[in-house]
Amino acid sequence: MENTALCYRQFGEPESVLQQETAIKAPLQPGDLRVQMLMTPVNASDLIPITGAYRHRITLPAIAGYEGVGRVIAAPDSAASLLGQRVLPLRGEGTWQQYVDCPASMAIPVPDTVATPLAARAFINPMAAWLMLSLYPVQGKQVLLTAAGSDCGILLGQWALRQGATAVYGIHRSAIHGERLRGMGITPVAQQDIDSICAIAATSDLAFDATGGELAQTILGAMDKRAAFICYGLLSGQPFTLQRHFPPMHWFHIRNHFEALNPQAWQAAFREIWPLLAASQYSDARLLPFTDWQSALAHYRQAGRTCKPVLAFE
Repeated sequence: MENTALCYRQFGEPESVLQQETAIKAPLQPGDLRVQMLMTPVNASDLIPITGAYRHRITLPAIAGYEGVGRVIAAPDSAASLLGQRVLPLRGEGTWQQYVDCPASMAIPVPDTVATPLAARAFINPMAAWLMLSLYPVQGKQVLLTAAGSDCGILLGQWALRQGATAVYGIHRSAIHGERLRGMGITPVAQQDIDSICAIAATSDLAFDATGGELAQTILGAMDKRAAFICYGLLSGQPFTLQRHFPPMHWFHIRNHFEALNPQAWQAAFREIWPLLAASQYSDARLLPFTDWQSALAHYRQAGRTCKPVLAFE
């Protein structure tokens, strides 16, 4: 079986080092499913590893991509019921390829009621939001978000309100996100409005930060020592310095938490995530052919975009 994949043989900017390659797919290993991919999105979590940020745990050459949805075309007897079904083929191979093999116990069945473009984006951001809110309860607390217009940010905000947060403030860079956030019940705050950010940070109990850099430094400097600051990304590409008077700082990396879930807990987590996702507003998907992956990367880089680029294989 021929398989076309987006591979990288050295670390660097994805636009420069990614290559489309076709090769014969290796035989399916015992206990694994083979999934014919339907759609796979482009996320920061897909692109950052290609740059070499996590080179200590990546063996080259590698196939890019961490999530997506496909249809099972081969399965062991123990998972024969999944044949022909849509699943998320997770925690196996890179997903930016036509055929993905993954452990049958880690494949997540997709409910019939969930559309394929939404299912393709049901792992990285929903799982990150769900885990963070499980680790850092928000009931009765005021919450501040950075990168609030991102897919993870809008889920964090909506789900925090569902879980009893008294208020959620969302910092955004582009004006296009303001009304969108307000429609979700999240109070928008322009990233340029430093005075408002400091005033809100001073009364917030929790901050979920995806940017790092100067904005994180500003928020930390304004927050009460009894508050908590959770850093789950560095989209600015810039670090920040911790000071003794800052509130408690927590680093969140999704991999450190989901890898601790056994197959039963892994499946149970998605049984909670599916109804949450179905009841939430989420970014629209912009579908692009898999062969047009360069355009998908260019679309992802556009400032103020409200659609997520998704590579479609059919």
